Order: sequence, then C-alpha cells, then structure tokens
Amino acid sequence: MEQHSPSIRAQAVALMRQGLPNRIVAERLNIPRGTIGWWRSEDRRARGEAYEQPTDCPQCTGREFDVVAYSYLLGLYLGDGHIISKPKQHHLSIFCKTTQTGLIAAAENAMLRVMPLTHVSQRHKPGCVEVKSYTKHWTCMFPQHGPGKKHERRIALEPWQQEIIDAHPWEFIRGLIHSDGCRLTNWTTRIVAGERKRYEYPRYFFTNVSDDIRRLYTGALDKLGIEWTHCTRNGNPYNISVAKKASVTLLDAHVGPKY
Repeated sequence: MEQHSPSIRAQAVALMRQGLPNRIVAERLNIPRGTIGWWRSEDRRARGEAYEQPTDCPQCTGREFDVVAYSYLLGLYLGDGHIISKPKQHHLSIFCKTTQTGLIAAAENAMLRVMPLTHVSQRHKPGCVEVKSYTKHWTCMFPQHGPGKKHERRIALEPWQQEIIDAHPWEFIRGLIHSDGCRLTNWTTRIVAGERKRYEYPRYFFTNVSDDIRRLYTGALDKLGIEWTHCTRNGNPYNISVAKKASVTLLDAHVGPKY
C-alpha cells in the first residue's frame, strides 16, 4: 500500500474541509479516492463530526441549476428512464443502445450538468448501456417517481417543471424522442405520368404507453406549431407521428436522429 506524507494528508484534509468532494480532491492530488475517503472519515471522527451525505440537489439547497440540461433529462426520464430508491440504493438510470454513443454521452452530460456532485457510471448489458447516476435526490428532481410502472400511474408535472419545459420545449422534445422515439424513412407509391413510382419521405415516431406522457409530448409539439397525428397499430394509440415536411424539417433542425 502506497504511503503518503503527512503534508499531503494535511493538504487533502484542508481541501475537504473547504467542501470539495472526494473525487475532486483525489484528482487534484493524484491520490486514490478510497484513501481520500478514509482520511475524511478519520478527520470527522477526530472532530466528533456526524456524517451527512453532501448534496447539490437544487430542490434541497435552493441553488440555481442548468435548466436547459434538465429539460432534456426530464424527457429522457419520462421516455425510457427510471429511478431506484431503496434504503441502501438510489440511482437514476437511462437506457441506450450500445451503438448510440452520442446519446450515452448526452445522458451522462445532462446528469452532471443538473447535479455535478453525483457519481455517473455505465453498466453494459447485451445490446444496451445503462447510464446511472447515484443520489437519492433524483426523486426530488423527478417527483413523478413512484411505485410501479409510469404508465400505470398518473404523470403530471409540477409547476416549476412546466415553467422549465415552457421555456425550453425543444430540449424536452429532444429528450423524449431520444429515449422513446425515432426518425425513419417511410415509403409509398404514386402514379406519375401513368407510371407507378416509389416515393420516400422522413418521419418521426414517438411511442409511449402512458397517455399522460404522450399528452405532454403532443402539448409541447402544439406550442411549437408541429403538426402530428395518432398512428394506431393493432388498436393501440401509442404512436405519435410527425410526417408533414415543414414539421419534419423543424424536428431535424432541433432534434435529429439518435446516434
């Protein structure tokens, strides 16, 4: 085990007493995070200080936060995210396909921009990557969390959340499409000068079983003047389609395909 000089330890303790998290102190001094954590606990014990988990939760601290990143992250969460909140396990998870490296990076970035003190990691599974951010305070930021599946309970935004997506609707729509939507190319045939020709056109789909989440999506589209239609399949109205050229052009400019 590597030994560190008393001066290095004193420097680390001084930084921690200034409020810097273990990760930052470890990176700044090039010392393993576990060592920093041990020094912190020893310093607390020497001072008789009770441990309190540090947090930068905007709802608990009242601090300003990146509302643009939050609007996008809210869309990701409502689309295909979930929160685990148990006595010894708290984290927000967003699932992405393994090939969607851009989406994986965007999800990580949004989590850290909303709550920089959280620890973010990736868990690789067959065909997908779970982007996870650990803190019990994600339930403060997403009060829609509750027992059971999202489509089995009422989903309604708090006034402060509605204000954010009203101010940043494109980020919200982008998050919803990136999680539970897609851009694809449809085709049909037309008779031109007596000859049947194939015609291709781009189209956006958003699919979600929750009536409430679909209404949040279509409500945001309406405010931006995006034309949409229900696309019922097998009797289920779970698909929202955007196919009009002008509306697709707007979505291309602000959302684009997942990658």
